[in-house]
Amino acid sequence: MSDIPTILERFRRSPEVLAVVLTGVFGEEEDYTTAPGKWSIRQILAHLADTETVYAHRLRQVLAEENPTLMAFDQEAWARNLDYRRRKPKQSLETFRRVRAENYELLHGLSEGVFARTGNHTERGRVTVRDIVEGAANHAESHARQMQQIRDAYKQAKGNK
Repeated sequence: MSDIPTILERFRRSPEVLAVVLTGVFGEEEDYTTAPGKWSIRQILAHLADTETVYAHRLRQVLAEENPTLMAFDQEAWARNLDYRRRKPKQSLETFRRVRAENYELLHGLSEGVFARTGNHTERGRVTVRDIVEGAANHAESHARQMQQIRDAYKQAKGNK
């Protein structure tokens, strides 16, 4: 039995998972960091929005082209040069939600064989559509956990256990 439906469901639900974690976040909590050089919730959301557009491009390349080259990107350069410290968290979450929904609609209902199509990532080598989708689901879930940890640390620092 294939695990594609399970992976697709995790992929689809990622915006909901993030929204639950972010319920009630506002003000200085958006910019709180657990240590120097670590990202804030604001920065993580901007990163998620931008990364989802990268996933959108990669998925379309692999679905439309024969074994395309998938370029890596420097997430720290993106954070710095695209000014993640000033991006609006609600707008970033909405961008993530919208692009993820479009990506899901593209994938939903495709034959399972399509998920074996491949591209060549400049750092990871051969990747399949399945790899990209599962990686995107894992990525959002990992950052949801990270944001929950930031929220917990913020409450601890403010004495609001």
